[in-house]
Amino acid sequence: MEESRLPALLDGETELRVFDAKPLYHIALDAGGEGKAITFDGKLAAYLLNPSASEYSVGHLAAEYGVRPAFVCEECPDAGVLAGVCQALQDKVTADGMDELLRTIELPLARVLADMERYGMQLDGAGLEAFGQTLKTELDACLARIWEAVGYEFNLNSPKQLGQALFDKLGLPPRKKTKSGYSTDAETLESLRGYHPVIEDILQYRVYQKLNSTYVEGLLRQLGPDGRVHSTFIQTETRTGRISSTEPNLQNIPVRTQLGSRLREFFTAKPGWLLADADYSQIELRILAHISGDETMRQAFAHGEDIHRSTAAKIYNLPPEMITPQLRSSAKAVNFGIVYGIGAYSLSQDIGVSVKEADQFIKNYLDTFPGVKKYMDDTIAFGREHGYVTTLYGRRRALPELASNNRNVRALGERMAMNTPIQGTAADVIKLAMVRVWRRLREEKLAARLILQVHDELIVETPPQEKDQVTRILKEEMQGAANFTVPLTADVGTGFTWREAH
Repeated sequence: MEESRLPALLDGETELRVFDAKPLYHIALDAGGEGKAITFDGKLAAYLLNPSASEYSVGHLAAEYGVRPAFVCEECPDAGVLAGVCQALQDKVTADGMDELLRTIELPLARVLADMERYGMQLDGAGLEAFGQTLKTELDACLARIWEAVGYEFNLNSPKQLGQALFDKLGLPPRKKTKSGYSTDAETLESLRGYHPVIEDILQYRVYQKLNSTYVEGLLRQLGPDGRVHSTFIQTETRTGRISSTEPNLQNIPVRTQLGSRLREFFTAKPGWLLADADYSQIELRILAHISGDETMRQAFAHGEDIHRSTAAKIYNLPPEMITPQLRSSAKAVNFGIVYGIGAYSLSQDIGVSVKEADQFIKNYLDTFPGVKKYMDDTIAFGREHGYVTTLYGRRRALPELASNNRNVRALGERMAMNTPIQGTAADVIKLAMVRVWRRLREEKLAARLILQVHDELIVETPPQEKDQVTRILKEEMQGAANFTVPLTADVGTGFTWREAH
């Protein structure tokens, strides 16, 4: 088909069933349309039906669903089976109760992602380059200190040479052996902190090196001629329904370290504009409170309490004002770890107590929140019986691990069974919020644009005069995306850089 006729078809009256809608939405949006004629996407349907598949190709699906070609076309071998594949996928999506999920969340989201890819995000290349130079200076200083401590120069990136330096030359206690010598992985180095000051420098060197190679150099390679990075958002990759991002991956920009969070300074609004950054507050815990129906947890959220302080108070049987930062931190580790099936050993490592104390902590937690314990037991039982678990929006994840004869594999299946409905529902809610925010910005004829999603966070680039309206839209649409028994809350910040806005 002539490309010039395609935009008219994508926004025409004839309903279109397609395979991989996002590139078509790009064409429609570039031409000033929306691609409203697209009513079904076979690739997204295939993903919903099997989120762990390694590929979603028409030929592969035709073989899987036993679809025979209606005609032969040498130029496009898939053409003869496309209609049959789409019909088979549509029938199965309907049978599995995922029609609405596809129609109201996944398909509209493909359009939103296409638009976000088109706009991209402004990157301060010169600032990032200068940051890279600072990191290189720090790397050189680190390396000099390490060589001085060891007494000779060696290749720090060679595990064998590093092992010889630490264990043969400096006489530190080796932890585990590999085929090529001593292990020098992160866990080993962490366990050697305190034995010798050089360990601190080596760990620091690795942090600087990762920041420089992965983020500084990686981002500068992806910088477009328009001064923006245009990430590709992938809708068909994760098992739980989360969106992923590549070239560059904007979802793993580090935030936990002071140095890593500095990277966000180089993501900016275009000159004269602002970024509005909206973040769901503890969405997964709120979903846990809603799904489990646990009254204690629901009440804490309903009254706007600090959930980690409130949890600590109940577990330790203390008034909230007597909860120290340390006790709150322990409760936070359990709150976030519980639906990942955290065990006593992992928890003991996280919060620095004995395995016995951690085990008691988990028992106290489950006694305090009996609804959560029931949810965990019921979800695992459902998964065993049906072979899958679902989110509140009907998204399925098959869990053959639950039927495994191997105890470790079965335990992994149980953790995935507990976590998937929570994490998957959170993914569904944020996707709904994106669709709603995108639609509102267009309906209200604003210049502001949704440009990025990172897990529970949405970023809109806005002219200053639209700031208040955009802030209101983000709050209303994110908080109104789902109607749960506990309130969803979103916090919005604004600033010229991503760091300022966040």
